[in-house]
Amino acid sequence: MTSLKRRSVALAGPVRHRPGASEGAKVAICCQTPGETVTGYYGTSNIWDNIANGEFVSGTNVNTGSDGYIASRCG
Repeated sequence: MTSLKRRSVALAGPVRHRPGASEGAKVAICCQTPGETVTGYYGTSNIWDNIANGEFVSGTNVNTGSDGYIASRCG
């Protein structure tokens, strides 16, 4: 079993169905996975951040300070 590190980052916009997760809110990234390519506040990417059990947000809306992976891959 792999130990996952959680990293706190700030959101650029609201996350649907996540109480208190609004613009500028700090969220923890449990892991990241490739998915649909989308364009958001921080550019275009196919990286999706798992911020809670079964809840993903596009990396294009999360200020991680990086264009690549900053957490281990999900799965």
